[in-house]
Amino acid sequence: MNTIFTEHLLSVMIVIPFLGIAIIACIQDQEWIRRVALGCTLGAGALSLVLLKEFDFSTQGMQFVERMAWMPTFNIQYAVGVDGISLLLVLLTTLLCPFCVLCSWKSITTRVRSFMAMILLVEGAMIVVFTALDLFLFFMLWEVTMIPMYFMIILWGGPQRIAAGIKFVLYSLSGSLILLLAILGLYVEGGRTFDILALAEKTYSPDAQFWIFLAFFLAFAIKLPMLPFHTWLPDAHSEAPTAGSVLLAGVLLKMGGYGFLRFCLPMFPEASVTFAPYILWLSVAGIVYGGYMALAQSDLKKLVAYSSISHMGFVTLGIFVFNNHGIQGAILQMVNHGITTGALFLAVGQLYDRTHTRSIHDYGGLQKSMPRFVALFCLFSVASFGLPGTCNFIGEFLVLVGTSFKSYVMVLLSMGGIVLAAAYMLWMLQRVVLGQPKNPTISQLPDLSIRELATVIPLAVLVLGIGLYPSPLMEMMDSSVTHLVQHMAQYQVGMLHEVAIR
Repeated sequence: MNTIFTEHLLSVMIVIPFLGIAIIACIQDQEWIRRVALGCTLGAGALSLVLLKEFDFSTQGMQFVERMAWMPTFNIQYAVGVDGISLLLVLLTTLLCPFCVLCSWKSITTRVRSFMAMILLVEGAMIVVFTALDLFLFFMLWEVTMIPMYFMIILWGGPQRIAAGIKFVLYSLSGSLILLLAILGLYVEGGRTFDILALAEKTYSPDAQFWIFLAFFLAFAIKLPMLPFHTWLPDAHSEAPTAGSVLLAGVLLKMGGYGFLRFCLPMFPEASVTFAPYILWLSVAGIVYGGYMALAQSDLKKLVAYSSISHMGFVTLGIFVFNNHGIQGAILQMVNHGITTGALFLAVGQLYDRTHTRSIHDYGGLQKSMPRFVALFCLFSVASFGLPGTCNFIGEFLVLVGTSFKSYVMVLLSMGGIVLAAAYMLWMLQRVVLGQPKNPTISQLPDLSIRELATVIPLAVLVLGIGLYPSPLMEMMDSSVTHLVQHMAQYQVGMLHEVAIR
């Protein structure tokens, strides 16, 4: 393949969504606005497949690196690159964005240009966040992602959209300010550079590690979100339009997990080990709490939102056990959660477009009028609680295997969260899919159209494909995860040696 093209592949991927925004700004016809948005997201997705094809799985370092001086006075660069961890999240981003356009094709009828621009802005910003090798660039685009999500909620959301949007911004802004403090502290302690790779190779004093890690952790915990920083998530999900919920659950939450892997573990190993026991127990509490709260919901969107809190608990649990099984499981869980939860929000949105209600009590008997929808909805629901053969199973299994090296009690409690997930998903399916319709109009609902099938069938294929054959994803991240685990192991051995000397 052309060397110049591959050298600038990431930049081309980043430019396409922003170029799409400029193009649709000049178009008046709403149908063509939708087509251009879909074309841009599909174009970025095609380039991500080229990125995957050219990626060297045997190398743990950054690939496709591009650097250009931006603000030399402050050592700020435009610098991007991918490793096995960030590649998976870039692929997830470019996978979900076309489905966000498709699911909004008929449901969004006002301010269509602005809505499609918001989707493209999120996509472009997220690609930069997952590929940035400069802290300033990372923070700037981290902030940008907040803007389109806020407007999606308050302009196209439900009846409580204003309160939900403000709550989302307040939490996000608080996390961002804490993140800025962490970045400034790292900049000063790291020799006044924003280069992420250079900062990861430096050694920091115990006090600096403690405080900077704590700031990074709080910022990422709010974004993930971890218990007790989670309260913005159910409101944001329940009021956001379908595409907003898919982007929020499928992509934006992953920024927190990615931050732990990119900053906390490699840069602050001492602080990571110090805080790990508390984070692990918070993760277990989040798994059980999210499942318990989901069990109490009567709103379909809120049920899926609380399930996200439980699933993200598995992510942090896997990351902070510091072994290959746990971290690979956590990364897989991030990808799998994006696929299954994104698909569930798409399915709920398809129902809402027909009935304009999300209350579980208003449904029943859907298997008679919407058999195609029911088959896919059941697949995504059982995948959400980790049925063997579906994608979530392998991620949760690896996390539990990794956790077993730390504590069997944590494993048992986390398995309780899986039992709760099975309970609330099967309970929801029983009341929505089976029985007799609560409303006569339910029995006359049309089944999924060709466009709607095109939105969810690819995700169904991935649910089964990853569940039955996860090896390709494991190979992508293996070198990068092994390097990270070895880095943590070297530190832990050194710490034990120091304790023995004392």
